[in-house]
Amino acid sequence: MAGVRCEDNETINGGKGHDLKLLLATDERDFLVCNNGDQVKIANLEGKTIGLYFSASWCRRCGRFTPKLVETYGELSSEGKEFEVVLVSGDRDEDSFNGSFSKMPWLAIPFSDSKARDRLDELFKVRGIPHLVILDANGEVLNKKGVQAVGDYGSEGYPFTLEKINKLKEEEEATKREQTLQTVLVSPSRDYLILNNGNKVSISELEGKMVCLYFSINGSKTCDEFTLVLAKIYRNLKERGESFEVVMVSLDDEESSFKEGFATMPWLAIPFNDKKSCKRLARYFELRGIPTLVVLGTDGKTLHNNIAEIVEEHGEEAWEGFPFSQDKVDMLAEKAKAKLEGHTLESLLVSGELDYVIGKDGVKVPVSELNGKNILLYFSAQWCGPCRAFLPKLVEEYNNIKDKDSAFEMVFISSDRDQNSFEDFFSGMPWLALPYGDERKKSLSSVFKIRGIPSLVAIGPTGRTITKDAKLLMMVHGADAYPFTEERIKELEDQLEEMAKGWPEKLKDDRHEGHELVLTRCGKYVCDGCNGLGDKWSYRCTECTFDLHTRCALVENKKKTGEE
Repeated sequence: MAGVRCEDNETINGGKGHDLKLLLATDERDFLVCNNGDQVKIANLEGKTIGLYFSASWCRRCGRFTPKLVETYGELSSEGKEFEVVLVSGDRDEDSFNGSFSKMPWLAIPFSDSKARDRLDELFKVRGIPHLVILDANGEVLNKKGVQAVGDYGSEGYPFTLEKINKLKEEEEATKREQTLQTVLVSPSRDYLILNNGNKVSISELEGKMVCLYFSINGSKTCDEFTLVLAKIYRNLKERGESFEVVMVSLDDEESSFKEGFATMPWLAIPFNDKKSCKRLARYFELRGIPTLVVLGTDGKTLHNNIAEIVEEHGEEAWEGFPFSQDKVDMLAEKAKAKLEGHTLESLLVSGELDYVIGKDGVKVPVSELNGKNILLYFSAQWCGPCRAFLPKLVEEYNNIKDKDSAFEMVFISSDRDQNSFEDFFSGMPWLALPYGDERKKSLSSVFKIRGIPSLVAIGPTGRTITKDAKLLMMVHGADAYPFTEERIKELEDQLEEMAKGWPEKLKDDRHEGHELVLTRCGKYVCDGCNGLGDKWSYRCTECTFDLHTRCALVENKKKTGEE
């Protein structure tokens, strides 16, 4: 029998199909178990498509995928499809196995047979879970990436062969080329949307309008805040008489959560009972995160895959960018740039009676005392591992800069979850801070679009923003980057380019075959494939403790400036 090649171009079992009895049974056992303890002979699986499901109760990703597999299994069973799933558990004790398996309607390798489970793990090279291997009726591997196939297409993807999955992908691409509002929003069971009072609105009523698809999850802090802003923009555009509509595509798991969130929204939604359409659209528009706001033009074609960032950046004023053509988006960007450059230290750090920052022991330092200084705003938190790892280096560079220029200061802006954590973390910092829970933290995070921590924003003596990427500059250049201006960075890069002229691009070393040896700041060669965490920004020279190789920084700068 010819072997079936899997997606990674490897064959299993030497290119032969598996005998299910040899695969799943042992000398002592010729059965699998149901979650009620009943035994089912392995011979009963003959002629069926089999999914070997490697999973464990402690795995969060398994917890998210299992309901999808249960749904798909149930649909295929009701359609009379010859499909069975066999659980190969990675649980650490029998109670955990029983608790997890009780929610699964399929079969399992008995928990007591750890040798069989380990053998299957090794045979199918399971390196992470959830993992789903699809076997055909002859025991040949059809698809080693069953999790992705089921997650993307559900029962529609049966029998989950590469040919079937590729056919579905091609059909989606063809649909995108001929996309209309009807092909996007109508499903086999529905040609309408709903309002939050339950009333139905025909999709045909949206023809000729610009439509935004709002992918959201109720209870997500980011989505909840985004909804409030979007609602104001929506009402503003409606009052102006714009031909515009929003349709929520909910990714909620529970109907109660869907209803709670939808009750606050003035627009339309896909009904909760049509979750298949919501998941189809999430895949169709290649959803990368939430909130996402897809813009469809008046002809139903996609104008923008996601303008959520535009709304987040400009807030309620984003309505001025309607209908979000390039010139309108450019106008918003210029307006935001002018607003950022027009800030003063007072406009950033003073809010009503909150006109101070704090030093040690809670001593209040008036913001006015910081005027004329170069300031770094340090967004961080103790619970954040990268923040804790970055702090010692930051303290060192802070002291180096202070030695050069006393007219320099830093302000810690905490995202800690309680006062004690804030105080404990702040105790190791030689600079100033906003008080814990200060309302100014939210506005500063919004102004500078802080998406992750740790983050450093450099503010000049007039209050003008110098750069929002001061952390990267400090990692590359240390205290030499101060005061983080374009002129200073250009000067440093010119110096490094001059130094690098004599460096070899690559060194031959048999110990590091296939890897590149690069020269660090301190003049030591290090292997970029062995001396890091796999991320080009994470390599660390053991001699100078810099997180970035100078050469990597130069390459990245060339990419940013468009140089070859």
